[in-house]
Amino acid sequence: MRILTRLSARADAAYDNTYHHKLRGRLWQALEGSDYDALHDKNQPKPFTYSNPFPPGDMTEGEERTLLIASTEEELLAYLAEDLTRDRELNIGEMPFHVDEVTSLAPDVGEPGTSGTLETGTGVLVRIPPWRFDEYGLDIDHDETEFWQPEHTMEPFQNQIEANLDKKHSLYAPDYLPGPSDADGDLFDGYELIKTFAIPVTPTQGREETWVLSKWRFDYTVRDDDHRRHLNLALDVGLGERNSLGFGFLNITSHGR
Repeated sequence: MRILTRLSARADAAYDNTYHHKLRGRLWQALEGSDYDALHDKNQPKPFTYSNPFPPGDMTEGEERTLLIASTEEELLAYLAEDLTRDRELNIGEMPFHVDEVTSLAPDVGEPGTSGTLETGTGVLVRIPPWRFDEYGLDIDHDETEFWQPEHTMEPFQNQIEANLDKKHSLYAPDYLPGPSDADGDLFDGYELIKTFAIPVTPTQGREETWVLSKWRFDYTVRDDDHRRHLNLALDVGLGERNSLGFGFLNITSHGR
C-alpha cells in the first residue's frame, strides 16, 4: 500500500540530494500522537519507506514534484494522508512544497505466473557484518560492517537483503505464514546493477556519514501466493537497511504475463 502526494514548489529551490533525514523528520512529526509514534525509538525496521521527491533537479516556483510513501500499515498511511491534507506546507530542508493532492495506491506484483520488473527508486543500503567476512571469502582488514560493492560478489548482497526481509516479515506479517528464507527459490530471477554511488547521510541529528548505495533492476516471476506476499512486502517496506530514511524504495516498472 502507498500514498501518492502531488507537490508544487512554493519558491525557486536547488534540489537537495541529502533530503533523507529532513523528510523522515516531517513524516515522524505527522505520526506524533498516533499508535505508531512509539516505533520511532525502537531499534528495528520500520513499517514504511518513501521515494525521493521526483523528478530530481532544481526547481522553479510552481513546478511539480511527486512523493510516494509506502507501508504495510493502512492506518499509518491514513495518519500521514490526513496530516498532509490538513497541513499542506511540506518543507524538506530548503525545498519548500505545497501539497496539492494525496491519493492512495495499491501496487501488486500480480498473481502466480506473472512476470515483471522492479526497480529501486532510491539506493539500496546493504552492509556486511564482520562475522560473515570469512563465510563470503572477503579479505577485509577491519572489524566494522562493510558497505556492499560489486567486488564483493552477489552472494552477500542476496543473502543480506533476504535476511533483512525475513526480519521485516517477522515484524509485520502473521506468524503462521512462511518468510522469504522458508521459500524454495530466489526472491528475484535476475539482478541488474544500474550503479553504485556514495552520498553523505545524516543517520541521526548532528552526525554525518558517507554511505555506499546501489541501484538495481530486479526481474521476477511470481511462483506462488507466498512469493507474491514476499515481493509485495518488499514494495511496502523497501529492500535492504534504513528504509525509514527512504533507502531501498521499489517501483514496478514492467508487469505482465
